[in-house]
Amino acid sequence: MPSRRSLLATGAAAALAAPLLPTTATAAAPGRSADPSRERGVVTGADAAAARNWSMLRGRRVGVISNPTGVLRDTSHIVDSMAARDELDIVGVFGPEHGFRGSAQAGESEPEFTDPRTGLTVYDAYGAGAAKMAELFTKAGADTIVFDIQDVGVRFYTYIWTMYSAMVAARSTGARFVVLDRPNPIGRRADGPLMTEEFTSGVGAEVIIQQHGMTVGELARYFNGELLPKEGEGGEVELEVVPVRGWDPHSTAHENGLPWVPPSPNMPTADTAVVYAGTGYFEGTNLSEGRGTTRPFEFVGAPYLDHRYSDRLNARKLPGVRFREGYFVPTFSKHSGVTCAGVQIHVTDPRRYQPIPTAVAMLVEARRYADFAWRQDSWDAKRPFWIDKLSGSPRLREMIDAGKDVDEVVGAWRDEVRAFERTRRAYLLYR
Repeated sequence: MPSRRSLLATGAAAALAAPLLPTTATAAAPGRSADPSRERGVVTGADAAAARNWSMLRGRRVGVISNPTGVLRDTSHIVDSMAARDELDIVGVFGPEHGFRGSAQAGESEPEFTDPRTGLTVYDAYGAGAAKMAELFTKAGADTIVFDIQDVGVRFYTYIWTMYSAMVAARSTGARFVVLDRPNPIGRRADGPLMTEEFTSGVGAEVIIQQHGMTVGELARYFNGELLPKEGEGGEVELEVVPVRGWDPHSTAHENGLPWVPPSPNMPTADTAVVYAGTGYFEGTNLSEGRGTTRPFEFVGAPYLDHRYSDRLNARKLPGVRFREGYFVPTFSKHSGVTCAGVQIHVTDPRRYQPIPTAVAMLVEARRYADFAWRQDSWDAKRPFWIDKLSGSPRLREMIDAGKDVDEVVGAWRDEVRAFERTRRAYLLYR
């Protein structure tokens, strides 16, 4: 069977010869959103922009940063919708981690290719810093950058840092930056430790709270007001956010009525997003975080755990969650092909559930097993523990190793959360 990448390359000529979608389609046609004023429920920034026939992009040379989540309500992709309109000049697409069409696994991307459907050049932007991103924008000839990716509300999910680098790059090239906003699938709650300068990395490039409780549009406003002025010269970028309509910021993805498109291969459902803000920590341990199973980040376990793990967690009576004793065999990643004992997380009340304190409890109980270990980062001798990059400093690891219980660990960052909440208030779009 031919690989996806060979199909991407060989299909380009046929795509260029194929007729474009009609630009006079009715409101029910693929790639065209209905009038948002007539929509029920949540209307994304993308649907609002498409309903206006992408008018804010006319006369501009447009580059698009997106992935499979950049869809309209009918699940057609925004790039396909834009490319179908003769009056728009789409000069390139920029793919983040996992790629524009989503064919790459964690830590991977799609190399530069010509998209068979649209004939557009797709540039590999994964891991690109601001300078490299600016080179790509200049190469494409873009004077307007559109960002539309579904985030999951957590500092160590890399798409927000792609956005940040792109904003800095757009500022340096004089490009306008447009964010098509989408709901935060885990709501408004802010929680978790603050990143520290020493431990910034690709999974936390700047000093923000772990669970930021903002949409990408709100984060873009925060970045523009708080971080870009400190990032070299030039101050803010010219920013426009096309807001979501009809969204309750305290709701979760289960309540907004939008189609769930996996933002990455190991984020298959909205259930995954709800727990990931906490169980993402297990990437920094020798426990499996469920990669290689059908429920990543909901299954957590290791060959050395046993039934006592679920019993101890349930005895804590954590809000909005139950733990089912579970056994699984990952098909890849940690403990591939080996039976792991552990738990499946069942969120019983998403509005009461607290993913980070829950994960801290899970770490505290896992630490009681003799074979527990923190994952070593072999290529970074100065910062050897991956958990420190995920949590923002050695504090979480050191407190758990010292035998501190959940309340004391969580209490260590409460003041940081309050300070972040005060600062972010000026940038919020939804109340």
